[in-house]
Amino acid sequence: MRPILTVFGKELKDSLRDRRTVLNTLVTGPLLGPVLFVLLINTVVTREVEKSEKPLALPVAGAQYAPNLVTALRQADVKIEPAPADPERAVRDQDADVVLRILPGYAAAWNKGETAQVEVIYDESQNDSRSAARRVHALLEGFAGRTGALRLLARGLSPSLQRPIAIADRDQSTPQSRSGMLFAMLPYFFIIGAFIGGMAIAIDTTAGERERQSLEPLLVNPVARWKILAGKLATTTVFALATVLLSVLAFAVVGHLLPTGRIGMTLDIGAAFVVRTLVAMLPLAALIASVQTLVAAFAKSYREAQTYVSLLMLVPIVPVLLLSFLPYKAQLWMYAVPLMGQQIVIARLVRGDPVTGAALLVCVIGTAVVAALACVVTARIYRSERLAISA
Repeated sequence: MRPILTVFGKELKDSLRDRRTVLNTLVTGPLLGPVLFVLLINTVVTREVEKSEKPLALPVAGAQYAPNLVTALRQADVKIEPAPADPERAVRDQDADVVLRILPGYAAAWNKGETAQVEVIYDESQNDSRSAARRVHALLEGFAGRTGALRLLARGLSPSLQRPIAIADRDQSTPQSRSGMLFAMLPYFFIIGAFIGGMAIAIDTTAGERERQSLEPLLVNPVARWKILAGKLATTTVFALATVLLSVLAFAVVGHLLPTGRIGMTLDIGAAFVVRTLVAMLPLAALIASVQTLVAAFAKSYREAQTYVSLLMLVPIVPVLLLSFLPYKAQLWMYAVPLMGQQIVIARLVRGDPVTGAALLVCVIGTAVVAALACVVTARIYRSERLAISA
């Protein structure tokens, strides 16, 4: 045990002395994601909320055919504007978000009590156009509903005849569970943080020492190679887990700066969240440290190892994106799959959903088994005499 602690202490001390490593691992890595996230969310949410609260500017073509509709829109805080000569082109060119076109036959159909048609011209591929079109649709449907009810009353009929079914919504979501949609990518920041935290250490303790020709003197010591490897992996794991911890704490702080209350959401990152996240991420940090060290062992220089290890950061993107955007129901076996298990645990914690002790245990054990296998493979590579050769 003493050789492992000796190597661990030595590698930890050397890593902490390297200002570039400390800056990238313990400062830039944990803080860059939260800062970018809070700027992005603040910008998007503030912009959308302000747009919804401002009067809607709506160009209307053929407003003279439906003065009653135009009056109703103005009463709903809609600013009626002249329509462009070519509404379709104006929407495509983003000169207008949405254009309402009232057809010449509107008045005749209205006077006969028939269905009068209007056209909402918008571009589904444009966010501004899509949100504006939704507001216009809601206003038109409200106007149509009120008009239909008045027509029935004028004929001595109950407006309820046109609604044989009354739908009562019972939304089971909570402000925190709704935040799961907005913060679906939060687990990715923590997982990628573990990759960033361990990358520089794994490269420096393997390919870096090989390039500096300091690895061979270390390996010729009368100490089992696996003990030397264990000390190096422990250092890499500590840095990876420290990055995750700092990322979680950073998001806990910036969570109070996000305008989630304005959209009926909340982000609650408390002590229980931090502890459960670290428990779930601990075996994954060890797995990442083993794989990064294994990949770096095949490189003969620090720069070459950077190239190889950087490609590993693409691995967590696939499961994270799939679980972030595809509907799924968590099964117990999913917790045992590395990356997937951590993604599900953190996503449920963000939503405020319960994570049972059994599920968390399966997550830890499943990832720990794979991490142990990766350590065994890496240890076999460390037995090779070619590992210490720098050229």
